[in-house]
Amino acid sequence: MEFITENLVELINNWQMIVMWVIGGLLIYLAIAKDMEPTLLLPMGFGAILVNLPFSGAIGEEGALTTLYNAGIANELFPLILFIGIGAMIDFGPLLSNPKLMIFGAAAQFGIFFTLCMASVFFDINDAASIAVIGAADGPTSIVVAQQLESNYLGAIMVAAYSYMALVPIIQPPVIKLLTTKKERMIRMEYTAKSVSKLTKILFPIVITIVAGLVAPASVSLIGFLMFGNLIRECGVLNSLSETAQKVLANLITIFLGITIASQMQAESFLKPETLLILGLGLIAFIFDTAGGVVFAKILNLFMKKKINPMIGAAGISAFPMSGRVVHKMGLKEDPQNFLLMHSIGVNVSGQIASVIAGGLILNFFLGK
Repeated sequence: MEFITENLVELINNWQMIVMWVIGGLLIYLAIAKDMEPTLLLPMGFGAILVNLPFSGAIGEEGALTTLYNAGIANELFPLILFIGIGAMIDFGPLLSNPKLMIFGAAAQFGIFFTLCMASVFFDINDAASIAVIGAADGPTSIVVAQQLESNYLGAIMVAAYSYMALVPIIQPPVIKLLTTKKERMIRMEYTAKSVSKLTKILFPIVITIVAGLVAPASVSLIGFLMFGNLIRECGVLNSLSETAQKVLANLITIFLGITIASQMQAESFLKPETLLILGLGLIAFIFDTAGGVVFAKILNLFMKKKINPMIGAAGISAFPMSGRVVHKMGLKEDPQNFLLMHSIGVNVSGQIASVIAGGLILNFFLGK
């Protein structure tokens, strides 16, 4: 009884602990009630509560979450394995049948470099670069960059990166509507399925890995694992392995990532002004990524006879496939006969590649500085 009373007194005095419980509860609510990336947000939310219980044995030198963190995130194992699963999920067919969509993936990385300039005002350059990569809309890339640059704010960066990925359906639509007219959102884009040979699909991941390794050597592990997963999918002789990578492996690692990320959400280290600033800068990065893709499409329309629906530019962020689906749904809302899915998914997968290369370029530039 005395032990319980002591815990209740500590709970009342420790408002930070209660705040973290509320944050954990909010993440669980979004996962269950709103179906927003439940395999990620649910373990993150539960973990945030777990690590903020009085005398929690989940953390500390021998805690289970600390062990998981050291085994899977500190050595970058979980992000790399997850990229195999993501690569196995991606069909590059729409992109290969219309390669010009790759330019939108590049344009939608604008938020990374814009946020880097802003973050450098408040943080040292390595921390600023790590925070900027939240705009890659790619959790594994954010983790790897922050780890290699030895950022002091890894926990906040991981939470921001994965939380905003899940919130893409909330963040992107207002930005897209602000930057486009109803007439622009109703632009129809016909899709004609073009045959892409099996040889092309097999060579594509190999060639991209080589090119990325030459352009941004620091990205080669991430892009290599992503493309290896895609090669498993496309080779045609590893169908069972491809299915395992897409479903069992990706889901299992996502759950481990979510609950391990929560190990960095202890109240005393998480509830700081710097964390709120990082969350704000991460949001800015997402907004300007979205804006960069949309504005670039609008600029192209000034010179093109056959107009592009500028909404597809927003799908150039790496949040695959959420962003592509968001754009498709917005197109259907404006015009029930406007099917943008194949175009938006093509742009979305190009953003997956572009974000990893952008993270590699950041590492190449700032490692050792």
